[in-house]
Amino acid sequence: MPITRSAAKKMRQDKVRKNNNLIVRNKVRDAIKNFRRRPEEKLYRLAASLLDQASKKKIFHANKSARLKSNLSKLLKKKPAAAVSKTPSKSKKTAKLKKKTATKS
Repeated sequence: MPITRSAAKKMRQDKVRKNNNLIVRNKVRDAIKNFRRRPEEKLYRLAASLLDQASKKKIFHANKSARLKSNLSKLLKKKPAAAVSKTPSKSKKTAKLKKKTATKS
């Protein structure tokens, strides 16, 4: 427990600041997760903006936010090539249904 009044005040301030920092950190984490699930330009801009705000408020180190933005932008550039290479595959259920109808007729 703090002994002086100023130490008690500092403890209260630290508690509020910690909560505010956690809110910002969770927003950044969620934005990055959403972008990694669906790499789109709009989600990248949101994540990059939140990372910039967090580094400006000294919640993240500037180099860490730059590194994260760099990795996210690589995902954004990689996205079109990955989407082109995927081909729609038929599910097992539709294949079984087609077999049954073919054998009946």
